[in-house]
Amino acid sequence: MMSNTAPPRQSIAIPRTVWVLGVVSLLMDISSEMIQTLLPLYLVAGLGASAIAIGFIEGLSVAIATITKLFSGMISDWTGRRKPLAVLGYGLGALSKPIFPLASSIGWIVVAKAVDRVGKGIRGTPRDALIADVTPPEIRGASFGLRKSLDTVGGFVGPLAAIGLMLATDGDMIVIFWIAAIPAFLAVALLIIGVKEPEQPPSSSKGMPRFRDAGRLNRAVWIVIGVSSLLTLARFSEAFLLLKSQQAGLSLAWIPVTMVVMHAVYGLTAYPVGYLSDRIGRRSMIALSLVFLIAADLALATAQTLPMLFAGIVLWGLHMGFSQGILSTLIADSAPQNLKGTAFGVFNLATGLTVILGNVAAGLLWETWGSASTFLAGAVVALASLAAVPLLSAARQPAQ
Repeated sequence: MMSNTAPPRQSIAIPRTVWVLGVVSLLMDISSEMIQTLLPLYLVAGLGASAIAIGFIEGLSVAIATITKLFSGMISDWTGRRKPLAVLGYGLGALSKPIFPLASSIGWIVVAKAVDRVGKGIRGTPRDALIADVTPPEIRGASFGLRKSLDTVGGFVGPLAAIGLMLATDGDMIVIFWIAAIPAFLAVALLIIGVKEPEQPPSSSKGMPRFRDAGRLNRAVWIVIGVSSLLTLARFSEAFLLLKSQQAGLSLAWIPVTMVVMHAVYGLTAYPVGYLSDRIGRRSMIALSLVFLIAADLALATAQTLPMLFAGIVLWGLHMGFSQGILSTLIADSAPQNLKGTAFGVFNLATGLTVILGNVAAGLLWETWGSASTFLAGAVVALASLAAVPLLSAARQPAQ
């Protein structure tokens, strides 16, 4: 007699390539966060920059990265090759690191950030497309969540290293910037040695990749891009979290601990959230992420004490953990196989442009009406984003 009991669902292992790419991201993020955690303070204390200048620098950096991401995504679809672009991108990121300790003016910091962001723009899209290529749909959320979790391990190891080195070097940021270059070059070496990409047929399109290829993306992809852009407008650069930490009373050497806490929460939640989204859906995770962001903005707007500051930082980390991997997964779910790189490129371009607007607006609000206005404005935009989440019900379609 046949049993009516369904066989247990077979566990699918996350591919080795995803693990290696996660560790590569971890190493590069350690390097970047050691610098980024101290850079706003260095710009203000060492080079005399204003909050508006910091917002502009952050926005310009994102603009450079996002425009580059569009081109790298289209090229990776056209050639069928992801790894060479990823190596080039991580290589530029590593080469940018020595510019920071050598910089003697804000202009050189802009150059260093530009080189770093070009590298980030080149590597991000083909890396995400490569993860989509090697990962079965059944574990796609878990795979993107794992990559984000490993990346954010670097996000709290980097600031921890910055704190330890600030104490050990008596606050010598230049020495710390030099040390930060080491894990960046290790990341490039691991990528070259450890990743082998699957064979991809070149695009059937004749000639060079064209911008109008983006018009071939389906409606589901554009819905994800639209909702993601609105969500991204609500979340400005973490540089403003660091400036708020100083306002709330943290001493200079201990300000990086805010990034340690935020990235620890982010890293601990990204993989479980991705795993859960494979089973119960993505939309509820995005809605929860916006609830966390609204709560974070309200806490930070009113934070005058360290407990309230860290409540806001923890909530911000929860928002990141519940949103960032899921947004990438939604693009991978929705995009046609032969246009995944292009889809990630357009996604990053659109969200990057909104980050520019958000950062510049945050800086203007901060300088004009104070830090509370910056975070309250973020809460208002996050509330508007929450109203748009139901549109994502149409986003998960079989790739065409």
